[in-house]
Amino acid sequence: MTTLTIGAPIMTTQTTTYPARPATSKAMLWTGRVLSTLFFLFMLMDGVVKLPKPQFVVDATTKIGYPESSIIPIGIAATVGAILYGIPRTAVLGAIILTGYLGGAVATNVQQRTGQWWLPAIFGIVGWLGLVLRDARLRSLLPTRRADV
Repeated sequence: MTTLTIGAPIMTTQTTTYPARPATSKAMLWTGRVLSTLFFLFMLMDGVVKLPKPQFVVDATTKIGYPESSIIPIGIAATVGAILYGIPRTAVLGAIILTGYLGGAVATNVQQRTGQWWLPAIFGIVGWLGLVLRDARLRSLLPTRRADV
């Protein structure tokens, strides 16, 4: 005779198999750390220098067509993005925020025809490259060929 218990939880287990993470060599790890540190320091400086609105920042910002009132929000975005990037657990979120920030810098340079659009693009690449070199989980997401295949 079978007994049925009403309200008893049914427990099931499910296993998920993830692909093996690519190994991180010491050289990759340290190259990633150096690039990430340089990127972090540059972006933090870029954001923090805008917060007190020194005259050279006001002049440069208004010269390219942005109102003076946009300086502090732009500085906050760069500073928050840099701080998040500098914390390992939130580094990807910080990189995403800073990618948007640097995308705006690329667009502004293109619109102003300064010829300097490539500079913020390179900084964005350096920031992501630093993360990818030091984080095997990010490398496993990239559509690259494995060496053993």
